[in-house]
Amino acid sequence: MQKPSSSSFENMEVMNGDFDDDGRIRRTGTLMTTSAHVMAVVIGSGVLSLAWCLAQLGWIIGVPLLGAFAVITWYTCILLTDCYRSPDPVTGTRNYNYMQAVKVNLGGFKYKLCGISQYSTQIGTSIGYAITSAISMAAVKRSNCFHMYGHNNGCHTLNNTYVLIFGAIEIVLSQIPNFHELSLVSVVATIMSFAYAGIGVALSVAKIAGGTSSKTSLMGIAVGPNMTRMEKMWNAFSAIGDIAFAYSFSFVLLEIQDTLKQSPPENKVMKRSCTIGIGASSLLYMICAILGYLAFGNDSPGNYLTGFGFYEPFWLVNIGNICVVIHLLGAFQAIIQPFFAVVENWSRKKWPGCKFIEREYIIGKYSINLFRLTWRTI
Repeated sequence: MQKPSSSSFENMEVMNGDFDDDGRIRRTGTLMTTSAHVMAVVIGSGVLSLAWCLAQLGWIIGVPLLGAFAVITWYTCILLTDCYRSPDPVTGTRNYNYMQAVKVNLGGFKYKLCGISQYSTQIGTSIGYAITSAISMAAVKRSNCFHMYGHNNGCHTLNNTYVLIFGAIEIVLSQIPNFHELSLVSVVATIMSFAYAGIGVALSVAKIAGGTSSKTSLMGIAVGPNMTRMEKMWNAFSAIGDIAFAYSFSFVLLEIQDTLKQSPPENKVMKRSCTIGIGASSLLYMICAILGYLAFGNDSPGNYLTGFGFYEPFWLVNIGNICVVIHLLGAFQAIIQPFFAVVENWSRKKWPGCKFIEREYIIGKYSINLFRLTWRTI
């Protein structure tokens, strides 16, 4: 069964009065859904590497740096929420994404540079999510192998198959038409992120309570026989980069804000969402980083679930890695959907009236668009 194009639907919605001030279908996002989006994007499996970051930087630099990046991220996001509408942050014209906000406020060449930077970051991050998910899937198999054959067994596993599995699942999830319909995915992803972080915290506490924790230090791993000055400097900068990346999500903030209902004002609700999302994420980061560092000390692995800081109980480690995969499946969509939207909107403007691009087909409760199906799969 054929369905009218999206533009036809919007016209019908306008006629029925079920539309926002920009003529688009009425948005239904709330404080809860946008907070979930924020946490789904901010909290990644990188939380499990923060103990390693503290091992490189030590207590004096590492912990304050975690707090500093949280404050910087929160403050810049609060400023960015007022850029959703221009020139007035409450009644102005909507800027649907980060690029539009840059174009309105800075314009010209800076707008193009922003687009290159933003979408390169989104594509790169999504590729990173695919690789990380594959590593976590492989870690489940390795964990079972270690449990059966001992910790000294190599249990080497290739990740290629798991990358393909992740990609196949994302092909299906990528058929979700737009960011506005990702609420459930983001809620599930957020729950999973707290689940695997909680498992990491529980295992760290158990290790500390068991009296097997390792030595920590004020300045991190010291230069010595096992660490050259160059390695120390490189690892320190890598740790700072990991912490900064752990908080990055501003490149999709306006897309998240664009899902909010018109009333109360979007910028006010989004500021609360940023405060909740970044606050909860920062608290979780602090707990995971500090307890992980106390548990492993300067021997902290890059990821204490996939790096096998813990071997037992193997089933709990497996659950943690499965939660990582489920979370990244959802976070991948939250990151890549804005890029999908840009390409599809550009295509509609480039070839207006093209049935292949605009026509929707109804199959049961689902809407299929051939262009969306084809290009998102590729």
